[in-house]
Amino acid sequence: MKRTMSALFLLVVAWLLVLGATPGARDGFPSVLSIRDRVATVNRIVEARLDQLLPLAMRETGFDMWIIVTNEDNYDPVFQTMIPYNTWAPITQILVFYDPGAGKPIERLNVSRTNLRGLYKDMWDAQAWDTQKKESQWDALARVVRERDPKVIGINEGEVQWAAGGLTVPLKKALVNAIGPTYAGRLRSAEPLATRWLETMLDEELDVYSQVVAVAHALVAETMSNAVITPGTTTVDDMVYHYWQRFANLGLDMSFLPSCSIRGRSPEDTQRWGPRDRTVRHGDVLHCDVGIKYLRYYTDHQELAYVLRAGETDAPDGLKKALAEANRLQDVYASEFKAGLTGNQLLANILTTARAKGIQNPRVYSHSLGYYLHEPGPLIGLPWEQVNNPGRGDVRLVDNSCFTAELSVDAPIPEWGGKTLRVPLEQDVVFTKGRVHFIDGRQTAFHLVGRGGGGSPAPTPSPER
Repeated sequence: MKRTMSALFLLVVAWLLVLGATPGARDGFPSVLSIRDRVATVNRIVEARLDQLLPLAMRETGFDMWIIVTNEDNYDPVFQTMIPYNTWAPITQILVFYDPGAGKPIERLNVSRTNLRGLYKDMWDAQAWDTQKKESQWDALARVVRERDPKVIGINEGEVQWAAGGLTVPLKKALVNAIGPTYAGRLRSAEPLATRWLETMLDEELDVYSQVVAVAHALVAETMSNAVITPGTTTVDDMVYHYWQRFANLGLDMSFLPSCSIRGRSPEDTQRWGPRDRTVRHGDVLHCDVGIKYLRYYTDHQELAYVLRAGETDAPDGLKKALAEANRLQDVYASEFKAGLTGNQLLANILTTARAKGIQNPRVYSHSLGYYLHEPGPLIGLPWEQVNNPGRGDVRLVDNSCFTAELSVDAPIPEWGGKTLRVPLEQDVVFTKGRVHFIDGRQTAFHLVGRGGGGSPAPTPSPER
């Protein structure tokens, strides 16, 4: 008994060491940046976006001033993307952006006591908040506005995009009282400006984002492998908790609550094990819907694994054809992206082309991705709405924006007596220079688990993985 307990203890210790391994220590697993390097990377990107993207967004949408007001512990979603990684922003925060025109740089003012690492003029410059004159924070804001006399002032009140609606009712009241009726009359919803800011990525960001997605892909591959799954013992809940614990140990944040499930099972095995069985069995098709947040970017993936039966070295042909059909729908999806189209137009074009190509029951429920999980770019369908999505579906596609190619098809599986399998896939993509690219590739073969399956399939060159 003592020997058994000692062996169990050593097994647990070894497993904990694996979970807590140095980032990048495993063969083939991408390195994860240290906190110091994350700070340097994010801060470099924030500065580049403020220098390059902000002027474009303000001038394109017609705002010569943008005021962002937020409170500690309830940050405006846009505010969170405009501050350094190593910043604590307590109490009330006020950012002011002003375009003086005539090709001059956008003025960036920090009307608060927070240290924004030199990215903004602040109280130490006495241009944003002259504390030597004993100004209150709101008096300072009023002075900043009067001195610049803006014609159109944007505030974050969004009716369509939640990420553009971070201004609370009490803070708006304080803002209006501070700047007075003349300038309050020039306030406009900055929703188009916030949308443009949040949905657009710089070229250098796309390079960083590809590294983020590579880490996300590696976590999926590990979770759907022999390293984690023992058929007949491991449950889909075990898979979830492995994934969750693993990214937590890497110092990454949750994009959303991870999910793993038995996506498909033969009728015979379903009858044998029951419809509520959550233990992974030979012959199962496994599915995950998971994502991480790293360097402020979100990922979102759905991938599939097959659990080999005795004597098998690959998934049955029927399952492979089903996956290939979902890949065909991905190809159609990518081919229909054109700048300026709305999400509803993209949805209609994708489905029309897919049906013309004979794809069975295609469904698309794609959303933008990047600094947030489901916003702020065009929504391309919902699982329950495949025709028209007012509001978010009316947003237009812009270059250098990212999405999840989230979709599914139906396919009969001959090996399962013709039983139909719904095949969902979700991969992160970028629309840049007029084309869609899969970030760090896409799944074109099942992850293989079980006897004779050495783990996940070897990566193939981009754009397919």
